[in-house]
Amino acid sequence: MTFFNSKYKFLFRPFKNIFLLISLVFLIWMLFFDSNSWMIHHELNQDLKKLEDEKNYYNQEIKKDLIEIKKLSSDEGLEKFAREEYHMKKSDEDIYIIEYEDSIRKQKGDD
Repeated sequence: MTFFNSKYKFLFRPFKNIFLLISLVFLIWMLFFDSNSWMIHHELNQDLKKLEDEKNYYNQEIKKDLIEIKKLSSDEGLEKFAREEYHMKKSDEDIYIIEYEDSIRKQKGDD
């Protein structure tokens, strides 16, 4: 009784075709082992998508910054920024800064 008896003959019939074997080896080689394989293309496509997302993010940030620059280019915008961020005032003004409990940072000794 051999391994290639009639019971298992139908399993090995496709492998007797040389064109099918060559095509199968070629397909496996191209998918996994070649320098231009599907796996490498997949990784490169993922990297490309990440880079495009970063590009879109930075373009949005550039648009926001251009709007801020446009606001700061006027005297009113520059004065507003200086008053809000640096608490600057005119010589005849007094500034009162109101802080709420939830906006004050806890100091190290206040545990």
